[in-house]
Amino acid sequence: MGHTFKTIARFQYSAEAEIIKGRLEADGIEVFLSDNLTIDTDPLVSNAIGGVKLKVLSDQAEEAKQILKSINRYSVDDNGKSISCPNCNSKKTQLYSTVKDAKSFFAFIFALILNLLVFILPFYTKYKYRCEDCKTEFDLK
Repeated sequence: MGHTFKTIARFQYSAEAEIIKGRLEADGIEVFLSDNLTIDTDPLVSNAIGGVKLKVLSDQAEEAKQILKSINRYSVDDNGKSISCPNCNSKKTQLYSTVKDAKSFFAFIFALILNLLVFILPFYTKYKYRCEDCKTEFDLK
């Protein structure tokens, strides 16, 4: 009888998927990643193809989902404590990158032009935290 795999999670980048894969394998779950090499080759296609798919054996899917639920998906500081929103005090905050200011925009355009000429991508990105509850964006500084 052949083994069938079931997709239990999707990730935008393979690095995220590799971390979760390692966690699941440490607990004895057989894990397979699909589309990770495609996205490593060209990260811009991630949304188009549905991201990196994390698949586990069908008979281990429920156990794997329970392990995924136990992993905190919200941001923590260097001491492992949850980062609170300064507006509503929620612990549901996540780090994200943005290209909202002029410096980021011009760096993006410059990198795009360089990519067309010499195939390098030196992007400037700014990172902020965003509260999932009240949508407040903030820095830790």
